[in-house]
Order: sequence, then C-alpha cells, then structure tokens
Amino acid sequence: MTRNHKIDRQREHQANERTFLAWLRTSIALISFGFAIARFGLFLRQLKTAITHQEAPLNPFFNSENLGVSLVTFGIIVIALAAWRYNQIFWQIERGDYQPNRLMVWILTGVVMILGTLSIPLILFRNQGPSPPSLSPEQPQSQKRSPLSGGSKSLIRFLNLRQ
Repeated sequence: MTRNHKIDRQREHQANERTFLAWLRTSIALISFGFAIARFGLFLRQLKTAITHQEAPLNPFFNSENLGVSLVTFGIIVIALAAWRYNQIFWQIERGDYQPNRLMVWILTGVVMILGTLSIPLILFRNQGPSPPSLSPEQPQSQKRSPLSGGSKSLIRFLNLRQ
C-alpha cells in the first residue's frame, strides 16, 4: 500500500465521519424542534384555557403534541440510520468497493416533507374551536372589569385571531 493510497483512504474515512456528524446534527435538530413544538403547543392550549376559562379544543390527529412526538421519533430513527450508514460506508472504504446509495436521502426527504405537510393544518386551523363567551350587558359591573393588562388582552386577541 503506497503512502498516497493510505492518505486517500484516510480522507475518505474523514469525509464519512463528517457526513455522519452532519446527520447527527440533523437528528438532534429534529428532536429539539419536535420537543419545542409539542411543549409550545401544550403551553398555548393551557394559556388559552387559563385566560378564557374554557377547555381548548384538541383535534385527536392534527395537534402539536402528535407532530412533536413524530419529529422526535423521526430524529431517533435518523440517528440509528446514520450510524448504520456510517458503518456500512466504513467497511466499503476498507474493502475498496464504495458504492453511493441515495435511497436513504430520498426516504428521509420524503418523511420530512410529509411531517412538514402535516404541520400545515396546525398553522391554518389551530383556532377553529368555539369562541370564548362574551360578557352580556346583564352581568354585574364587577364581572365586566377585566383584571388583565393591555399585554394580556393583546395575547387573548392573538390566540383568538382566527375565531
């Protein structure tokens, strides 16, 4: 084995490691993003419940918790696939018979596109539940006064924007 061949093989292994680390960063980002979506959706639902004193409607399929769990699960799968692919490429480099395979790239692209598409209803139809009760003129004056600050009122308007 010549010195140049050894250096070339070393570069190939380093490129393989960089690719693995890129997939690892991607999976960490998917897990983090999924966790943030799930927790922020729960926070918004609890905030709306606390402000309006009504249980916020929850779609059993299109909700932020399901999307977040899907992204976390997909991130874990990406880590496993990246480790498998790294090991596969490692041995192909050692044997000298490396064959590029784009199937994993296309599968991961498709899954991310599907999860992204499933998030569209969450954005568009998040506030399609019943509107909060309005204060009627017959209610006592003490109930008509709002203890909320201007910022809280703006947040309520934001949460009920599409209702």
